[in-house]
Amino acid sequence: MQDNLFQYCKSQHLDGVTLLHARMHDFSYRRHAHEEFSLGVTLAGRQDFWSEGGFYSSAPGNIILFNPGAVHDGHPGTDDSLYYRMVYIHPEQIVPMLQAAGMRNAGLFRSPETLLNDAHLRCAILQLAGLIEQGVCGSLEHEQGLYSVAERLAQLQGNFEPARRNRHVDRLLLRAREFIHDNVRQELSLEQISEQAAMSKYHFLRLFRQHFGMTPHQYVLNNRLNRAREALAAGRPLQDVVYDTGFSDLSHLNRRFKPVFGMTPRQYQQVVLNG
Repeated sequence: MQDNLFQYCKSQHLDGVTLLHARMHDFSYRRHAHEEFSLGVTLAGRQDFWSEGGFYSSAPGNIILFNPGAVHDGHPGTDDSLYYRMVYIHPEQIVPMLQAAGMRNAGLFRSPETLLNDAHLRCAILQLAGLIEQGVCGSLEHEQGLYSVAERLAQLQGNFEPARRNRHVDRLLLRAREFIHDNVRQELSLEQISEQAAMSKYHFLRLFRQHFGMTPHQYVLNNRLNRAREALAAGRPLQDVVYDTGFSDLSHLNRRFKPVFGMTPRQYQQVVLNG
């Protein structure tokens, strides 16, 4: 018989965001409530629980969403061990992101559903959980991970306000893009980049992706990879390329470079220089 296991991990970059990785075999939660939004994904086993007057069973892949203050309990629904991940997000952290994602009256948001099965939201929750657990990425990637969760919640609600653009906004976005180009070595935060466009950071994130087709984090990474490719083609030593393009070490560059260009930086340099 496996022991019950509960591992909590606070985000290093997002205040009010905590991850729980749980394995339960013979443990039952008493009825309780959280002040945060609680978004969990059942990974294995079955999770049976009561919440706000209803009984639910969550199979692997299902999403459990408890609103702040929602009373609930929980326990394994079969003899098999239950595995799940739960991300707790304080309203003060997620409401600005819901607003930036276009949700009307975001401050009043409460999910009408407790049990969901949505592949996009499930992927966003697990990606955010992975970032918190690994703790190796910068604040820009963590904020993007949380925004992806908020954006999908806003989409599922269906009460959008379309983002408005004009030439002045476009010029501000171009200025922010140039700031990224000029600071390729730096570990930029979303706040630093959005300040160049004189916008709130989550509104900026939404408009930036709408304009350039990728998030600020994706654009920063793409810019670094393009600069790295140019330096490799010019014959620069690998360690210099790592330093000049803002990667933490060669293995970090390898992990990011190969999925985009199909080979490692060293292989790319050899192919380009040797014809």
